[in-house]
Amino acid sequence: MIYLDAAGTTPVRREVLEAMWPYLTGDFGNASSHHELGERARAALESARADVARVLGCRSGEVTFTSGGTEADNLAVKGIALARRTADARRNRVAVSAIEHPAVLESARSLARLHGFAVDVVPVDGAGRITPESLAAVVGPETAVVSVMYANNEVGTVQPLAELAAVASAARVPLHTDAVQAAGMLPLDVRELGVDALSISGHKLGAPKGVGVLYSAGRLTVEPLVDGGGQERGLRSGTENVAGAVALATALRLAEAERPTAAPRLAGLRRAFVDRVTELVPDAVITGDPEQRLPGSASFCFPRVSGESVLLELERRGVVCSSGSACAAGSSDPSHVLLALGIDAETAQTAVRFTLPPTITREELETAALALGDSYAAVTGIAHR
Repeated sequence: MIYLDAAGTTPVRREVLEAMWPYLTGDFGNASSHHELGERARAALESARADVARVLGCRSGEVTFTSGGTEADNLAVKGIALARRTADARRNRVAVSAIEHPAVLESARSLARLHGFAVDVVPVDGAGRITPESLAAVVGPETAVVSVMYANNEVGTVQPLAELAAVASAARVPLHTDAVQAAGMLPLDVRELGVDALSISGHKLGAPKGVGVLYSAGRLTVEPLVDGGGQERGLRSGTENVAGAVALATALRLAEAERPTAAPRLAGLRRAFVDRVTELVPDAVITGDPEQRLPGSASFCFPRVSGESVLLELERRGVVCSSGSACAAGSSDPSHVLLALGIDAETAQTAVRFTLPPTITREELETAALALGDSYAAVTGIAHR
């Protein structure tokens, strides 16, 4: 099997398993317990928090462990918006980009439905990029929070985040970014990015599913969504997932150490793969920004061809990829991301996404490209070159 769905999830790294194993067995204590076993768990948790903070360039106290990227996004969008409106009743609007992950979009819709917020949607251009001007046209004195993802999970487009953060800062509006796909591939220093909140998910990095992180600047007030014993600075009550925190911190640290060589390597492989696909299947249309994109992300539309049919043919040939976000699997609706890029609904249904794991080889990608050509021929009856 050639696995090209790293944006969906990744296998747990051996180093991560070894790091977390002690906290699933001998050092299984509750980090809130005041005995030796609990203290050892607490020490591991805080060490993991410090490791994450070093990668993000923030203070340990600004790192909150969550159950994943979705919870981190919910806590950021809802928690910041509710806290800001409590402090200033005028702050009754939230702004999100048109291509956000459902975790952000549904959080904004929930604020509108349950709390009376208005939602402003920031448009993108045909490559999926947001301009500072388009963001400036939306944010204002009534905006409680802005959420713009760092890199898109479907088309791979990377946003000019520092420029957008400057616009939000000038309007005195905190900016949250969903960095789930960017982690391990792009710089994450929150000071350089200028963001006020940032979300990460462990299972995109080689940690298990079920653990994530929210960075929120210490100056920000965030309304907790889960009430209870007051763990995680009172932002996320519940018994701490020590093994998960250790796993995420280990995976993030390893990915960040490898990024200077891994990211350029993947970018080169991705460019060669795109060239080969368009050579074999001239009808293939690359989606997203051709250059300002994640190193390992290649997404296409195949006009007049069912994307699901291509996926099935690829899997028969041992290549695993996807049609878009795993969170939208099973939906018959066209991708909201592709529609926002100006792609018509019929063409949006033909999407196929390839996201490269760090271990992929040039030979595997050549095999995958040939399999795609054969799959396209099988579906259309048109032989590839």
